[in-house]
Amino acid sequence: MTKLLAYLAVIRPINVVIGFLSIFMGAFITGTIQPIEKVLLACLSGALIQGAANAINDYFDLEIDLINKPHRPLPAGKVSRQEIFAFSMVLFMAGIICGGFVNTGALVIAALSSALLYLYSARLKASVLYGNLAVSLVTGMAFIYGGVAVDRFQQALIPAGFSFLFHFGREIIKDIQDVEGDEANRIVTFAIRFGKRISMQLTTAIYTVLIIATFLPYFYGIYGPAYFLVVVIGVDLVILACLISMWRAPVPAHLGKISTILKADMLVGLLAIYLGT
Repeated sequence: MTKLLAYLAVIRPINVVIGFLSIFMGAFITGTIQPIEKVLLACLSGALIQGAANAINDYFDLEIDLINKPHRPLPAGKVSRQEIFAFSMVLFMAGIICGGFVNTGALVIAALSSALLYLYSARLKASVLYGNLAVSLVTGMAFIYGGVAVDRFQQALIPAGFSFLFHFGREIIKDIQDVEGDEANRIVTFAIRFGKRISMQLTTAIYTVLIIATFLPYFYGIYGPAYFLVVVIGVDLVILACLISMWRAPVPAHLGKISTILKADMLVGLLAIYLGT
């Protein structure tokens, strides 16, 4: 049971659930979730790939997590690196196979996303912004994946853009949080190359663009009043509060709490889009 819980922790269940819901919402906002079996297969595919990406990230980040996150299952010794690697490969393959049962477009997205997420953990994470952009792109693609499942991907482009910006800003916050471990492992991220202050300025700029962008679908009549009310109160004000809090106390432990709050707030964003459509 202990090892089972460790595997569950490795895949980060909240992230997996968000990925599943994002893909479902990508289909829903197009006006249909039919054929439902393909939508659910796409959701399962994305959830498996998300879990695989989280697992392989722990595999490559062991030395960093020994410093930054010693409580994680791998640095805590609850599972071995070999077990995590094998586990992630099984999840990646299962996710790609599920995508193949949806349609050709889904298969291509599943395979490319898997390759990009593996490359992110193995190489791109240690780069300046390329890794942040890669993971943000893949998370945004979750909505398009749902649209592809029902052959209406164009309608999923707006939430995909929101998701990209949301994750991009959060990725920079995580880089600031992990500076100590990254420096110890000679990993040069944006936060290390340009410093904490400029990184926080970039994060603020990204989320400012996102907040402004959330107004546009309502003003252009794409989403209704319910969307506007929930997105302003439940998303934009939360982001604003997180930014203020980040500037007041940019220390690792506090940045970790902000990152967690933002992760949970993604669910509110999904609710806003659901109500708006």
